[in-house]
Formats: sequence, structure tokens, C-alpha cells
Amino acid sequence: MPNRTPHVLYIDDDPGLTRLVEKAMQRRGYVFSQADDADSGLDIIGKGGIDVVALDHYLSTGTGLDLLQKLEGMPDRPAVVYVTGSAEMAIAVAALKAGANDFVPKSGTEEFMELLLAAIDQAIANVRLARAKATAEREMQDARERAEMLLGEVNHRVANSLAMVAALVGLQANAVEDLEAKRALSETQARIQAIAGVHRHLYTSDDTRWVQIGDYLNSLIGELENTMQAENRTPSIRVHVDGFLMGTEKVASLGVIVTELVTNALKYAYADRDPGEVRVHMAREGDKVRLVVEDDGIGWKGVGKPQGTGLGSRIVRAMAHSLEAEIAYADGPGTKVLVTFAA
Repeated sequence: MPNRTPHVLYIDDDPGLTRLVEKAMQRRGYVFSQADDADSGLDIIGKGGIDVVALDHYLSTGTGLDLLQKLEGMPDRPAVVYVTGSAEMAIAVAALKAGANDFVPKSGTEEFMELLLAAIDQAIANVRLARAKATAEREMQDARERAEMLLGEVNHRVANSLAMVAALVGLQANAVEDLEAKRALSETQARIQAIAGVHRHLYTSDDTRWVQIGDYLNSLIGELENTMQAENRTPSIRVHVDGFLMGTEKVASLGVIVTELVTNALKYAYADRDPGEVRVHMAREGDKVRLVVEDDGIGWKGVGKPQGTGLGSRIVRAMAHSLEAEIAYADGPGTKVLVTFAA
């Protein structure tokens, strides 16, 4: 309606009053249509383009309340100004309850016409505002859906690209003879897979702001187990992760932390002894998330020089810093790492 002339429909079986209303509407510059009864009025409304209906209560067939009932639920329904007798306030109240936007009592012709014009002007202003709001909301929804679709496509492509990089690193690991180089490349491959897993979960999610952390970590641990088995190692990893949503911006850091802690446990905890178990537990406790990775191996309390190059420990500290997480090592046999951060 913003770019066209408002269209008013007047439904009344009084031809004399209808002519007066028509002249008043034309002086206002509005397009005017009229109907003598409810059925004719419904036909005109059904064709679309009507912005405001001025509706008399007493019609040749039924009342205006019957017509209001038929308008209920109609898409892009026009505003309705209900016309009643000056002493029929109960009818006016019933009309408002039935969906009329305003009412005008019939009184002296000049006074009635002024009130009717004022009510129609206000109704047109309200219709313009409501339709502009509806259009803006539809456009925002369309834009959001397009953005979500594009973001899903981006996550899909990023996940595929990272998977390709991880596969190339794996091929390089298979091609080298040096065991340390082979192991370093395998660990790099696992780190890349941890980040790729986030993007895989994002492009299958209905809301890219969140990741179902239980699904993600179970999938991540499964990939680590496959990598270890490909290297002729048989890890035993038990996972117990509560199912809850976590903000996307935190998940990649968490995935790298879990990858490093589990990988370190598999590499060092059971060196020169029979393979043992690595346990991963994570739960939400109030406004905190608590991650525990533990084993029953030779044990390390987080002090002194770590085994290997120490790169894994540095990566864990860097990712923990991005999460604003606290890292603690519990006493007891084996190694037990606790990582706590805000949910």
C-alpha cells in the first residue's frame, strides 16, 4: 500500500448514506467501492486490494458481526471500522471483540461523516504500519535464512578442505620412514581433524551458534581410535560426555585440548607396559563445564619436564587460555587432568 492509493470498501444497504460516504472518500483521494450486503462485500474483499472496510451493523442479510466472523484468520485482512447506532454500545463492544479495529456511532450526518473519515484515516495509517512491519519481518527472515544457508555452505566447504588437508598429512606420514616424523605428522593430522569436526557438526546443525558437545566429542574420539588402530596401536578409550549445547566459538579449542590430552595419554602413559585405559568425562555443573581426562599409567602431575617435545602441553595451555579455563592435575595413580571453564 505505500506506493498506491488506499482502497476503502463501504458495506451498507442505505443508498443515500452510501453516496455521501463515496463523495467524502473521493474528496480524500481514496479509491472507493461499495456493497449492499455481506456476501457481495466478501466477494470484493476476496479479490484483494481492500485496505479498510467500513461496515454497517444492520444489513439486508444478517449483521456485520457475521461478516467479521468470516474475516477471522483471513491473510492480509483489511482493517474494519464498524458502524453502529449511537445507543448501541454493546454492539460496538461485541464488534471490537470480534476483530473490528474501531467503531463509529451513527448520529447527525455531518458529525458521523467527520468521525467516519477520522476513523478510516487512522485505520489506513495503522494498516500501512502493520504491513510495513510484516514486510520488514519477512525480509529479515528471508535474509536470515539466506545467511544461514550460506554459512552452512561455508562450514561444509571448510570441513571438506580440512579433511583434504588431514588426508594429505596422513599420506605424508605414511611416506616417511622416521618414526618420530611419522608420529608428529599423525598428531598434526589429529589436530586438523578436531577442527574439521566442528565444521562438520555446524553444517548439519539447525543453529550454527551451538554444537551438541556429546555428539562432537564422541565423533572426535572415534576418529582418534581409528588413527591409533591404523598405526597398529589398540587404545582403550572410554567416553562419558553429557549431552548439552556449547557455543561454537569454544568447541574448536576444546576439541584440540581433548585431542592433545588423549594423544599424550596414549603415547606416554603406558610406555613399556601393557596398554591400559584412557577415560574422558565431561559434564556441565551449573555455570561451569568440567572436563576430566585420566589414565592409570606412569603418571605426571604437571610439574617438571614433560615427556617428548612438550609441544602437546604448550598447545593445551594455549587452547585453555582461549577458553579462559583452569587446568589442574589431581593426585593419585596415573595422570588425571581437570579442565574447568565457563559454560
